[in-house]
Amino acid sequence: MKKLLRNTLRSSWFQRAVGVLAAEWLRLVWRTNKFSFDPPDVYERVEVEMPAIFAFWHGQHFLTPFIKTKDWHQAKVLISRHRDGEFNAIAVERLGIGTIRGSGDHGGAFHRKGGVGAFREMVYTLQDGCNVALTADVPKRSRVAGLGIIMLARESGRPIMPFAIATSRFIRLKNWDRTTVNLPFGRGVLVGIKEIRVPPDADAAAMEALRQDLEDTLNEATRRAYAQLGRQGPQDGPVDG
Repeated sequence: MKKLLRNTLRSSWFQRAVGVLAAEWLRLVWRTNKFSFDPPDVYERVEVEMPAIFAFWHGQHFLTPFIKTKDWHQAKVLISRHRDGEFNAIAVERLGIGTIRGSGDHGGAFHRKGGVGAFREMVYTLQDGCNVALTADVPKRSRVAGLGIIMLARESGRPIMPFAIATSRFIRLKNWDRTTVNLPFGRGVLVGIKEIRVPPDADAAAMEALRQDLEDTLNEATRRAYAQLGRQGPQDGPVDG
């Protein structure tokens, strides 16, 4: 029985079915929530900075494909090569977002899990004028920003755009990143506070300061998003919403 279950989970037809269902569920959520934007001109501010590196917290990421609202808002997202990543890859590609496969390994050890190739592909993607999106967390350490995304900004010369998306109705899981499953028929908000730029000559001290700035900015954006909806954030919110 365990072998049958394992084989089913790994099968391409099952992964595609789950990915397609996830994409259509998220499309329903996006279309049935009334979204506001903080600041109201957040898109105008971001557009002049493109291509950019869009950063968000793991577990708060399901609606991120929908920040692409115009055909020329091209983007690719970094997704793990792990089996679980296949579902995500199929879903985001169905929603019109490209994928880069590999581990960001935010501690800087890009040689693991395809990290070197993924890092290079992200740099080339930005050079080609396409946005890149990825989670800022250190793996398995929720809401702790890593240096990987700071290194990407230094190498590419492109700004980091930290943001948070939240909905008033959701289910919050009891896992390491307090994953939020957004629900339809409510209200939503997208918050983008500021961009973060990394100088090409940034030393270790400057990199750490910018890493902390990114972490603080993402936490504030997340706090502000949930506060505007009258809900608690993933740090202390209830499991069911």
